[in-house]
Amino acid sequence: MFKDLVIANRSYRRFYQDYNISADLLIELIDNARLSASAANLQPLRYIIVSEKEANERIFSCLRWAGYLPDWEGPEEGEKPSAYIVMLGDKEFPKFHHFDGGIAAQTILLGAVDKGLGGCIFASVDKERLQQEINIPSNMEIIVVIALGKPKEHIIIETAETSGNIKYWRDKDQIHHVPKRKLADILIEVIS
Repeated sequence: MFKDLVIANRSYRRFYQDYNISADLLIELIDNARLSASAANLQPLRYIIVSEKEANERIFSCLRWAGYLPDWEGPEEGEKPSAYIVMLGDKEFPKFHHFDGGIAAQTILLGAVDKGLGGCIFASVDKERLQQEINIPSNMEIIVVIALGKPKEHIIIETAETSGNIKYWRDKDQIHHVPKRKLADILIEVIS
């Protein structure tokens, strides 16, 4: 069921680092994104896929991992992503590539979950440094970085408190809790 796929598509931040993700699978995920909707059908997005250990480390060092977990600096060795997709926007089409980026990133992650993987979208990236680390052409802008791997953590979706606190958190067993607002809190009106 599609809703099960959506529920399984969480922001995973710890992975089985040794799990190999083939270039063919990464290309398949990008091909799914390529077929997604694009504003004015301009198709401004471009991609770099990375699954080589040394390049993975360079990308890893440019990411900020969990804003609501200030005491956590990111996954430890053995729990880092197996691969990354760096999503770029062609600067020739700056008006729309951020809209397309959200659509494409969700498509990539849903495809990853369908294959038994998980990921996390990063907008908090040292973009200038990453541009240099992996030689991104100057006519391209980094939109997001998607970390991918075989998830090594358990995530629970729960109802947000009535106070409106939506900050994710980890319990003593390192189970990741993600509060979600009630449907009644976000659905303003039904006109039918």
